[in-house]
Amino acid sequence: MSIEVKVPMLPESVADATVVTWHKQPGEAVRRDENLVDIETDKVVLEVPAPQDGVLREILKRDGAQVVAEEVLAILEAGVAAPAVESAPAPAADESAAAGTAAGEPETESAAATGVGPAVRRLLEEHGLDATAIPVSGDRLTKGDVLAYLENRQAEAAEATAPAPAAAEPPPPPAAPVPATEPLGARAERRVPMTRIRQRIAERLVEAQHTAAILTTFNEVDLKGVMDLRARYKDRFEKAHGVRLGFMSFFVKACVEALKRFPEVNASIDGTDIVYHGYYDVGIAVASPRGLVVPILRDVDQMSLADIENAIAAYGDKAKKGALSMEELTGGTFTLSNGGVFGSMLSTPILNPPQSAILGMHKTQERPVVVDGEIVIRPMMYLALSYDHRIIDGREAVQFLVTIKEALEDPARMLLQL
Repeated sequence: MSIEVKVPMLPESVADATVVTWHKQPGEAVRRDENLVDIETDKVVLEVPAPQDGVLREILKRDGAQVVAEEVLAILEAGVAAPAVESAPAPAADESAAAGTAAGEPETESAAATGVGPAVRRLLEEHGLDATAIPVSGDRLTKGDVLAYLENRQAEAAEATAPAPAAAEPPPPPAAPVPATEPLGARAERRVPMTRIRQRIAERLVEAQHTAAILTTFNEVDLKGVMDLRARYKDRFEKAHGVRLGFMSFFVKACVEALKRFPEVNASIDGTDIVYHGYYDVGIAVASPRGLVVPILRDVDQMSLADIENAIAAYGDKAKKGALSMEELTGGTFTLSNGGVFGSMLSTPILNPPQSAILGMHKTQERPVVVDGEIVIRPMMYLALSYDHRIIDGREAVQFLVTIKEALEDPARMLLQL
């Protein structure tokens, strides 16, 4: 029975998607719920599972194709077993030739080529190769096996035609191989299309620069109090909650206290209206293999330090696997971006529209500072608050950043809400 494999329903704000990678090829067996293909939207990569056990008969939308919800991607033959190419007995020579002639196929086609994918079959046909003569690296002949065979054959041909060196002269050192497709002295270039996520990142960053009046204010924070508190309780914290006590949870809590005092930083502009949000959904910028993503911590004012650390760890793991859902990336009233993990000392972060502010964290560096009239060495971090000057005045922005600084330098303030 033939079954259509369709594009799943896309989020309301997403019009279409791009086919990224097929994990199965026509003729291969699939199991129910096994991932067949990845499709990419503006924010996330979605997996399309097999609806039933069977064999993938035909792919209708190849890599790079633009698709919409409910569009047919492939045809699956349900309840059909994949052909066992390796275990099938080889037909007699006369029968094989007769079958090939009756089917209109050339008699020179190798039986080993019948279990390969379209790309491999195309290479075999273009170069007139016999699949049985090519060494196989795994269970079946792959495109890499064919390319390696062609490279070895070209190298052997070059050695055969090269003149032999004189007997009295030592052989010259082997020269670095030059790709056949590039002339000598050429400088390599590689052109690849932008992913949907990278395109969306570019659009939103340009949008923020064009629509908001972005200004950045700076301050520095002494993290000795947070470090001492963490060093004192990190082992007991991990034993009690099953997660490490990091620094991000302290910054998130400090931001929430500052957002409560300065509600305009937690607000956004909608046309000629200012929307004040009565909740605190904080985005945490995370680097993923496909680009920067900002998963959202919902209602962080109701979360404990352990809840925040667990949520951040889970989001980081999902970002690496490309498993973040659209719901986890949508919304947010304020964002934190920690460039310090990559070694950044100072930066001016760009707003994440329609939010009105973003806090940039940087590398913690021991520096000499003056405390109570004495020069001491303290772990210092520069903080940068970029904000939309259309809604936030400089006074509120500076005081907001000072509130974060004071909360982190004396963590007891967050417990006492001072």
